[in-house]
Order: sequence, then C-alpha cells, then structure tokens
Amino acid sequence: MESLVDTGASEAERAAESALRPKLLDEFVGQKKLRSQLKLVLDAAKLRGSSADHVLLSGPPGLGKTTLSMIIAAEMGSNLRLTSGPAIQHAGDLASILSSLQEGDVLFIDEIHRLARPAEEMLYLAMEDFRVDVVVGKGPGATSIPLTLPPFTVVGATTRAGLLPAPLRDRFGYTGHLEYYEVDELESIVKRSAGLLGTDIATSATTELARRSRGTPRIANRLLRRVCDYAQVHGNGSVNLSSAREALTLFEVDPQGLDRLDRMVIEGICQRFAGGPVGVSTLAMSIGEEPETVETVAEPYLVREGFIIRTPRGRQATVKAWNHLGLTPPSGLF
Repeated sequence: MESLVDTGASEAERAAESALRPKLLDEFVGQKKLRSQLKLVLDAAKLRGSSADHVLLSGPPGLGKTTLSMIIAAEMGSNLRLTSGPAIQHAGDLASILSSLQEGDVLFIDEIHRLARPAEEMLYLAMEDFRVDVVVGKGPGATSIPLTLPPFTVVGATTRAGLLPAPLRDRFGYTGHLEYYEVDELESIVKRSAGLLGTDIATSATTELARRSRGTPRIANRLLRRVCDYAQVHGNGSVNLSSAREALTLFEVDPQGLDRLDRMVIEGICQRFAGGPVGVSTLAMSIGEEPETVETVAEPYLVREGFIIRTPRGRQATVKAWNHLGLTPPSGLF
C-alpha cells in the first residue's frame, strides 16, 4: 500500500492538488513571515513596473513551494513556465527554454540544486545580464552568438539549499525558507480544501486530520481525500470524528501521524536491536525495505519528532519510541 504520509507526490496527485491550490497570497495559509516578505518584493516590482527579483524557495517537500511559484506569476500577471533540474540535462535544453520566454514571464525550476553544471553556468548569465551565449558549431570553428533575453523572473525551489553553489544562490534577490505548519494552520487548510471538494466536515474531524498530517499541507490534503472517500462509501458523505478515525485506522496512520513504515522502523530498532544504535543498511534489511526509503521517507519525521536519533554508530530509539510502542525502555535511556 502506498504511504499516505510520504511527502513526495506523483504526477496524478499533483493534478489532484492543483484544484486545491490557493491562487493569491491572501488565500495562502501559513508561512506568515515569508508571505509578508514576498508580498513586499512583488508589490515593489509592480510599483516599478518591472519584473520581480529572482526568488529562491527552500524547505522540505509538500509545504507549498510550487504553489507559491504559481502565486508569484498570478500576482505579477505573468505567464508561468515550469521545469525541473533533472529535466535540464544540457545547456541546450535550458537555452531552448530561456529563448522562448516573454517579457515578465516567471520560470519555475523545481529541484534547482540538481541542475547540470553547464546549464547552471548558463543560468548565471541569464539571471544577471538577461542574455545567453549560444554556441554554434563544434571544435575550433565553433562560434558563440550572444542572445539578449527579455527581463524575466526565476523562481527556484530546493529541498537541499546547501547543495546550491554560492554563485547561483547569490543571484537570487530574495530567499525564503518554508517551515512546517502548526496544527491550527493545517486545520484552516483542511477546512478550505473540504469546501472546495464539496465535503461537509466536522470541526473535530478537521482537527484530527491536522494533528496527523506531520505539519505538511500535502499530507493533510491527501488524508482528507481518503477520509472523504471513506465517508462516501460507508456513510452519507459527511465527515465526522468517528468516520475520520476509522478511515485513518484503515490506512494505518496513527494518532501521532506514524504509518506502517514508521512503526516498522522503530519496532525494528527497539525489538530487534535492543534500541540501537544500528546502521541504516542493517535496519533496512531487517524490515525488508531499501535504505534510501528508510532515510528519505521515514527517518526525517521520526528524527524531527524525537522518536529516533542519529549517532556516529547508527540510529537509536528514544524513550518516546519505546513508549509509543507500549514497551518499557531500558534504564538510563533519554
């Protein structure tokens, strides 16, 4: 069964998300400081009658970076072009995209830290001087033709800002970091999304979904869709606290927001390795998962919420993990 609390999203899910995305900054819930800063950047650009400064958005997946890029384009009354770092393998790929931009367009580059080096170097020049040098021919006879670009705005998104080279980071006029959401913010998001889906949802059910959403709007909306499905099949379509809990139990999302994989990880550490420390490869093998799945899907939330810690010798369970499983922790454990 696909995890409901994985922060990644498939193409099909991104299509489903599009109907729930806010269209303007005033509709965007949460990230109060970032919204205020971004509004200032955009308002100043509109007063100048120019393109907005380039914007870099960093933070964990599922928090709204793509949504904000769409909002930037909408607020500026501009067209939005979407691409991603992995999709641009050669400088020519980027040159093709840049040469097709119109004045004021917003170019959104997801996972910008994964740009190929030649494309990255071309982007430096394009962002700073609004031009690219197109190389025609090969070998000694190759010539470089400068191509002037109309002013445009790059919005880069990254989950790993530390991997961005300094020259690229420095070309962004504004850098914003998205934080995990509070429960009350997620309640507002769930309530708004339920309205857009035409679903009647009780306040207690809204709170329950928000508490189990791991601080991430993408997960909140995903859980809401599954709970709506459950209420439609097993009830009259309205979501109350009881139907929400029954649906979440069916999909193995517990009151702490942990799913089957999360529990397998902490059970493996506590029951098979006496609480650890244990290496991630050994742990993954013991529960029948890939090390990358454990590291990227389960571990970030378990570490953030204090269920496990990373040590030089491997992963170790905390008292919170033992208590969550209803087990007695070893004496002296923190």
